[in-house]
Amino acid sequence: MNAGELLERSLAYALGSVAGVETESLRRGTPCAEWDLGELLGHLDDSLDALYEGLTGGRIGLVPRADRACGFRTRACAVLGAWAAGPAGERVLVGERPLDVRVMGAVGAVEIAVHGWDVAQACGRPRPIPVPLAAELLPVARCVVGVEDRGVRFGVPVEVPAHARADVQLLAFLGRRDSFPR
Repeated sequence: MNAGELLERSLAYALGSVAGVETESLRRGTPCAEWDLGELLGHLDDSLDALYEGLTGGRIGLVPRADRACGFRTRACAVLGAWAAGPAGERVLVGERPLDVRVMGAVGAVEIAVHGWDVAQACGRPRPIPVPLAAELLPVARCVVGVEDRGVRFGVPVEVPAHARADVQLLAFLGRRDSFPR
């Protein structure tokens, strides 16, 4: 697994989802029940900030930064540029816990791609996660999402047929259905 490539492909997918967001849709519900679309976009910004902090400074703060001066596209480009320039080290501190920078990149790729799907669903523009990308993200999600995360960060897994496409399996594992009724 190449975490940088996963991150790049996830960001490209999410950028396509975010591109069509209109100001009047920011209050729409999302597959993330606790967030409307505006809050979900804020969470995506925080995720990009955390990735950038980890790549450039080797440390991710536990409190999100308050500024929202840059847009999603600018933040995504900054993250990709930081990855291409080479992370500050092989490990990143998340709070006081060390994390391999490749794991951070892979987990960030899952976060960005799945929330990109959430954004597209909330905007009424169904946009499946590309199956090859989802097939590489699914094992990452299975490694990092534990039972203790259910009901807190993720919903209960949704049952899907064993032969379902990888994108459907990824979404189901993270508690999402392959469609979102608005």
